[in-house]
Amino acid sequence: MTNLNDTELTRNDVSHAFQQIGQFFKPYEESGDPGYLLKIVHTYHVAENCAKLAQMTGCSEEDILLSSIIGLLHDIGRFAEMKETGEFNGSRYDHASKGVEMLFEEGMIRRFLKKDRYDEIIRTAIADHSLFQLPQIKDERTLLHAKLIRDADKLDNFRVKIDEPVENLFPGRITSKQLLETSYISDAVYDSLRKRECVKLKDRLTPLDYLVTIIGFYFDLNFDATRHIIHKENLIRRMIKRFDFIDEETNSRINEIVSLTE
Repeated sequence: MTNLNDTELTRNDVSHAFQQIGQFFKPYEESGDPGYLLKIVHTYHVAENCAKLAQMTGCSEEDILLSSIIGLLHDIGRFAEMKETGEFNGSRYDHASKGVEMLFEEGMIRRFLKKDRYDEIIRTAIADHSLFQLPQIKDERTLLHAKLIRDADKLDNFRVKIDEPVENLFPGRITSKQLLETSYISDAVYDSLRKRECVKLKDRLTPLDYLVTIIGFYFDLNFDATRHIIHKENLIRRMIKRFDFIDEETNSRINEIVSLTE
């Protein structure tokens, strides 16, 4: 008879995954590169968010543990992206597909999780986590985890834009606070947000477009629990209050957009 512990997730499996991701991060952490450091901190926060949202939405203990592991692995392709391109740019590099390649085609997944019964859930959740729109997923459990990682990732993007140095938010795109404060929102981005839609990456033209795209994440959330956290912690207003925008029309547009999330 097969021991359940040989197939089902345990807290020891999650501890092992955390230990191994720490080893994976070690050379990137030692490099001191702000881009790598930002993504390392982001990864741990997303893993925490995954578990919190899974718990808040009534998931089983097993799914809470699985969501945490998916959070740990969701952005592993970002480190290859930064190494290869020197930036994070979703319109030119598919870090999610790269992560799936690293984990499942190159076999890295077994480094983090010895049990293979969750592979298809993990693969799909990571592959789809940064898509503009979640595709149709028939398996309910896989769909659950695809939704959890998308919400957990978006939730931490608000924290990043509040806590991290401005020049680290969009490497190569935003180099100073002043650049954002003197920028404007392009019409295509403004129109998308007024329609309560996410912003298409190709529509971003100005430095401020990159920031307000994060507000659009609110319109693609899957769980009331995620919206509750955003409102309770006042994340969107706190993100915007970091900046003193110069242009009167820009301020008007931002206030209008933010009001749509409240």
